[in-house]
Amino acid sequence: MRRLGELKARVESFTSTEIAINDYLEMIALADDEPEILDEIETERDALLAKVNHLELESALDGPHDRANAILVIHSGEGGVDAQDWASMLSRMYLRWADKRGLKADLLDTTDGEEAGIKNATIEFQGTNAYGFLKGEGGSHRLVRLSPFDSAHRRHTAFALVEVLPEIESDSEIDLKPDDVRVDTYRSSGAGGQHVNKTSSAIRLTHLPTGIVVTCQNERSQLQNRESAYKILRSRLLEKKMREEAAARNELKGDAIAAGFGSRIRSYVLHPYTQVTDHRTDATVGDAQGVLNGNLDPFVDAWLEYLVKPEDDKE
Repeated sequence: MRRLGELKARVESFTSTEIAINDYLEMIALADDEPEILDEIETERDALLAKVNHLELESALDGPHDRANAILVIHSGEGGVDAQDWASMLSRMYLRWADKRGLKADLLDTTDGEEAGIKNATIEFQGTNAYGFLKGEGGSHRLVRLSPFDSAHRRHTAFALVEVLPEIESDSEIDLKPDDVRVDTYRSSGAGGQHVNKTSSAIRLTHLPTGIVVTCQNERSQLQNRESAYKILRSRLLEKKMREEAAARNELKGDAIAAGFGSRIRSYVLHPYTQVTDHRTDATVGDAQGVLNGNLDPFVDAWLEYLVKPEDDKE
């Protein structure tokens, strides 16, 4: 039923665009007799171009998991307190972007920093093509600014690492046996009131064959945290499987394996100038604060455009 709803929405998008184009052509036909509508024609043209470009980009989302929900994990990296504050800023940025994009976002797990910010955060994004839109965000994000934590107010560089995982709803794609998972409960250390802090509602899952550890503590009940933790564990196991398959393909082709996870993908400069630059697509936005407030679409769209380029044009 969800897939049917997605397809109906997509057909409606194409149908409404077709109607808008026909209306636009009628406006052009009237322009000779009504020249005062020329400004309206230009405005409508720009809106139609944006809509068509959006539909073209969505057509690039044809991967096996692009339609799935996404789980995004942020880890503070090098930079001490600034890095933990940077991880918190990224978490806020993605939550605001989801709101603008019409996706539902839930913060599943966070670990507070020692002085400020967070050490890590796990966010679930629900909505059509959530993983397809976010998959290009994986990698290292660099922040350059005057540090508010430096008494001398010097310029500091901080890093945060972002992982993006497709969410799967069942174990059909992975081999997840109940006996392979150790479940531990403990008291949440985060916010949430007396119930969260006084009961063992937080969950830690350890996948014994791989050593993958997943924690979840932001929901009120142990059952909710368990369900969320299993979602993340399934996604991590699927990602591991996808990496192994990609490595095997690259070895057969004789190509070098690109170190995508952990490679720097984007720089956010707040001093001495303000600019955000994506190092893969060369997309650049001067309004760095706007990007941090959730205006990520120029980079999301640029990544999708990059994916559909011929290989020779990506050099």
